[in-house]
Amino acid sequence: MTDTLTSPTETAQGGEPTRTLDAVIIGAGVAGLYQLHQLRQQGLDARIYDAASDVGGTWFWNRYPGARFDSEAYIYQYLFDEALYKDWSWSHRFPDQPEIEQWLHYVTDRLHLRDHITFGARVEQATYDEDRARWTVRTDTGEVIDTQFFVTCAGMLSAPMDHLFEGQDSFRGQIVHTSRYPESGLDLAGRRVGVIGNGATGIQVIQTIAPQVGHLTVFARTPQYVLPMKNPKYGDAEVAWYKGRFEELKQNLPHTFTGFEYDFVHVWADTPPERRREILEDIYEDGSLKLWLASFGEMFFEQEVNDEISQFVREKMCARLKDPALVAALVPTDYGFGTHRVPLEMGYLETFHRDNVDLVSVRDNPIARIVPEGIELRDGTVRELDVIIMATGFDAGTGALTRMDIRGRDGHTIKEDWFTEIRTTMGLMKHGYPNLFTTAVPLAPSAALCNMTTCLQQQTEWINDCIHYIREHGKSVIEPTDEGEQAWVEHHDETANATLIAGTTSWYLGSNVPGKPRRVLSYTGGVGVYRDKCAEEAAEGYPHFAIS
Repeated sequence: MTDTLTSPTETAQGGEPTRTLDAVIIGAGVAGLYQLHQLRQQGLDARIYDAASDVGGTWFWNRYPGARFDSEAYIYQYLFDEALYKDWSWSHRFPDQPEIEQWLHYVTDRLHLRDHITFGARVEQATYDEDRARWTVRTDTGEVIDTQFFVTCAGMLSAPMDHLFEGQDSFRGQIVHTSRYPESGLDLAGRRVGVIGNGATGIQVIQTIAPQVGHLTVFARTPQYVLPMKNPKYGDAEVAWYKGRFEELKQNLPHTFTGFEYDFVHVWADTPPERRREILEDIYEDGSLKLWLASFGEMFFEQEVNDEISQFVREKMCARLKDPALVAALVPTDYGFGTHRVPLEMGYLETFHRDNVDLVSVRDNPIARIVPEGIELRDGTVRELDVIIMATGFDAGTGALTRMDIRGRDGHTIKEDWFTEIRTTMGLMKHGYPNLFTTAVPLAPSAALCNMTTCLQQQTEWINDCIHYIREHGKSVIEPTDEGEQAWVEHHDETANATLIAGTTSWYLGSNVPGKPRRVLSYTGGVGVYRDKCAEEAAEGYPHFAIS
């Protein structure tokens, strides 16, 4: 199971040295680590390449102040090994980034994966050779790898939107994107800090740094529905409670609508109005994403239901805000609850009552440019700053791969294809790219609507089983048929267009990326349904794929 480094061969363009592998995996995060473990278990020479200096994926790069889970820790775990699950104990219901990173180190070392990971190497190019039915993969360190299978575990939110404003390089202070926050941190004490963005990440940053800085200016465009996070510390009793549920969670999580432990159990039409309010109040007090993911499923499909639940959340937010101007800037009115990503927060709204915090709405007066002394708005106003933190989001689902030069049959590139139309087959493969497997890309729940470990485990297990099937049957190549991919795209769109999500403007549709084709990125039919469809495809011998 040891990969080999061979002398120059015809398999590498230009006669360069080539490392020969059975599988190259991009990314040492939740998906990549488990994929590596599985492929090595079935005897493949597999290796991860990651630009980072250590494991963690999302939880390596996102080390900004306040970064933490908003899935309960005991469900954001691997469920293939009971001992692996039970031998790690979480300190809180929603732990923060350092603890999450430690957990991924624990997994890596427990599974003996570290020797099979190349750190500090970014994959820049991958080219499929039709004659040889193999991929040539090149990194920024000059390494060239010849591989049969190419598996991308590069993450859903890993391509930051970080070069958005004219004049960024002229700023005299420090400017960082949240996903590239320095490991050593920033000294914010007494400084004038600006945060651009008030999505899930921006909210975590804002509520965390406000007590630390001299003055905080928040540049916010789109108001967000938020839910309060209740984050109790876990003692021995709580740890014993969730570890005792291992088998229950293993059986339950893969079959719920979003891969969380809870699911939709209430039916709006069958519930009297006064009881609806009681249910909403009860779920709201849970202090989790349960109101979004396990109250009334009709909120995603029926406007009247969504309107009523949206109003409930607005009332909760307004009750916490003292200033009508803050209500106008922070409480959404032009889209419905749950049709965007719903952030959890701890004191976020109250942060804007602090004397050292200003809120600047940039919806009607957007940022024009960054100037040496700070941020200039379209009306000419300049906010002077020492530090700018950009919580400006990501090119979700597609960005990680379109920023590489990935070339399939006939020289087609992922970038060209996805800038024409975003298409995949179950979010697992792409027609025209044989033996390229994908996780956390569009048209699967993992693109937005899933507890990520639930979906990524399922996707990597499907990939592992598919590769095993190919080898067991003496084959070497698999690729989705054009007809098979079209059938999945049509099913995906029919499912997505039945929801209110399809009518919103958000990163869920790629609306935050100029020129990106509009399509609901995530499969909206539910995690359990998606899992069943993937399993059915495999059980029937992959009828929507060509195998040779």
